[in-house]
Amino acid sequence: MVKNGRMTATLDGDFVVFMIGMRFNKLWAIHDWLPVFLAMPKMLVELYSHKDLGLLHHEMWIGRTVLLVQYWRSKEHLLEYAKSKESHHLPAWQAFNKTVGSKNSVGIWHETYHASNGTYENIYTNMPPFGLGKAGRLEGVGKARETAQQRFERL
Repeated sequence: MVKNGRMTATLDGDFVVFMIGMRFNKLWAIHDWLPVFLAMPKMLVELYSHKDLGLLHHEMWIGRTVLLVQYWRSKEHLLEYAKSKESHHLPAWQAFNKTVGSKNSVGIWHETYHASNGTYENIYTNMPPFGLGKAGRLEGVGKARETAQQRFERL
């Protein structure tokens, strides 16, 4: 549902923004990239089924490069999930390295950012809850948060 007007989002405490994705370098090499592509939905089901693992929300875009932006409660939650032998991530990562990692038919990447009060700001105008606005709490902008500078200072 679209929220009319200008909104801003907050999230109590520190959090992590994790961007992860893959790129189809050779579209015809489906045997290489399909297992990589299919690994993420399993992980997302697992993460949303077990909120204690720390994933708060994600957004995803699919094109030649697949992009997921994930919001995590902490870097400790993210790192623990990445190395857990009980999670879907570690076997998928090991399979990638064993079967595809040395080929160039598919690329994978990630970037991780640790955010704390005063280090982020955002604006959503006439949008449904999205991104941090879905992971955290949406509020009207109001006079005290009209500019990006004011939104940085309020945290």
